[in-house]
Amino acid sequence: MIPIVDLICKSLTGGEYKGKMVAKVKTLGIVFADEQRSGYCSGELVSGQVLVELSEDMRVTALRLVARGCARVNWSEGPGTATTPSSAAMATSSPSSSLSSSSSSSRSFREEVEYVHSAQTLIEAPGENSEESFIALHAGKHEFPFSFQLPQGPLVTSFSGKYGCIQYWVNATLERPSAPDQSVRREFPVISHMDVNTPTLLSPVSTNKEKMVGCWFFTSGPIALSARIERKGYCNGEAIPIYAEIENCSSRLIVPKAAIYQTVTCLANGRTKTCKQMVANVRGNHIGSGSMDTWNGKKLKIPPVTASILNCSIITVEYSLAVYAHIPGAKKLKLELPLVIGTIPYNGFGSRTASVSSQFSMDMSWLSLALPEQPEAPPNYADVVSEEEFERHAPSYSQPDDLERELGRPIFAYIQEFRFQPPPLYSEIDPHPTLTEEEQSRVAFVI
Repeated sequence: MIPIVDLICKSLTGGEYKGKMVAKVKTLGIVFADEQRSGYCSGELVSGQVLVELSEDMRVTALRLVARGCARVNWSEGPGTATTPSSAAMATSSPSSSLSSSSSSSRSFREEVEYVHSAQTLIEAPGENSEESFIALHAGKHEFPFSFQLPQGPLVTSFSGKYGCIQYWVNATLERPSAPDQSVRREFPVISHMDVNTPTLLSPVSTNKEKMVGCWFFTSGPIALSARIERKGYCNGEAIPIYAEIENCSSRLIVPKAAIYQTVTCLANGRTKTCKQMVANVRGNHIGSGSMDTWNGKKLKIPPVTASILNCSIITVEYSLAVYAHIPGAKKLKLELPLVIGTIPYNGFGSRTASVSSQFSMDMSWLSLALPEQPEAPPNYADVVSEEEFERHAPSYSQPDDLERELGRPIFAYIQEFRFQPPPLYSEIDPHPTLTEEEQSRVAFVI
């Protein structure tokens, strides 16, 4: 009769029964070089170590490492649909495996897109894998370094949802002769950076809507709602200032609210599966009948959520800002503004540059309208002044003196006539130019 302890040892080792056989691998793990890193980007180097701790000497055939990254979606539909598996289960399952269900009438939808696949052998026994070809590892701790580079092409940000996931992981497998393989799996995050300082994401977004409360002849009045945000792109931790106007011309008491929604869309075999959930919300004060309320930058903070995923063919993660009025006894009046959650925060430089540029262009356009292309002389004042006023300012003298006799008219009249003459025409050529040094020396020599 085989002792129960030996049966347990046999199940742990997976080999044939041997009275002295025990489990020799105490620890098998993966440690990355930078454990505090928030995420890796395309083209970067991922490095670390595979840790192996043995309780006694052991024969090893090989130690292999595989790095993978892919997007997977998986759900089923039908009368006997089973529970949708978790994202971790989808990551470890093979693409060809089918989803189990309680009825054969259910239909499974599955799709996969691979982004990373790298395999390497850390140690391997020479020759063929057999009982005679192995590497002896002594009891204690062993460290096997590894490194691989992520593809230069665009990767997709890590994500885990109800019907799909985008995951990157490293799998280390320890192969032993006449014993089952032992493996360990460790995920690492990947971030696809999105800059919110692009012109598209810096543009403001606004919309408005009106709803008549009541039905048929029992309408109580309209409710008008308009909302605006300064830009389309924001990052985690930022507070979105909301500008809104809510006018309540109905007979009911309404409550204005705002919320951020996350919409995850999965695509497989021509079918889509959508999951929408609220991630943050804020509410305003009650608005009575015949009143209105204005939000002058009401803050709504973005919680730690996954950045928008728009570059994956089978999984998209989108966000929207909903501003709505809750109406008792009626369907709420709702506005949705598109929102993009990025990774590179807003720096304000682009907005200030655009503002200064627009202001400068506006000022220059005003100057172009204010200033003529060529300067014109002022009008003749004699044409502007009436004849009566001209005669009134022109006194007559009965006894002119010698100067008046020479001029042929009173001196004051001459002055009055000169008063209404225009100034000389504008010219850039000086009518009395200053003599140059050469001309001055020539004049002095003549004198």
